[in-house]
Amino acid sequence: MRPSRIERLSVLIKEVVSEVIFRMKDPRVKFVTVTDVTMSKDMRYAKIFISILGDEEEKKTTFLAIKNATGFIRTELAHRLEIRRIPEISFELDDSIERGVRLANYIEKIVNEG
Repeated sequence: MRPSRIERLSVLIKEVVSEVIFRMKDPRVKFVTVTDVTMSKDMRYAKIFISILGDEEEKKTTFLAIKNATGFIRTELAHRLEIRRIPEISFELDDSIERGVRLANYIEKIVNEG
């Protein structure tokens, strides 16, 4: 079955935002992965989930830098996507990767003890 327009646009936004963040020259922005993008049904809003590696202070600094660059990132989306209306974007922290690593470490510990 063919993916819906919302799903296709979500994938495109994820790819473009990942590339834009990777190419940002801000030294505060490092070790960032775009994990998911969810769109509203009318495609006016996109919530971008990002994972940041590092300690809590680095995460906070990096997240603020990305939030401050929201306008720049949206402008880059407008230049690269061929759609009439560029969605308003917002960023959310996604800690699922860290939870997965902690769970894997916990399982490994149990296996090694047992």
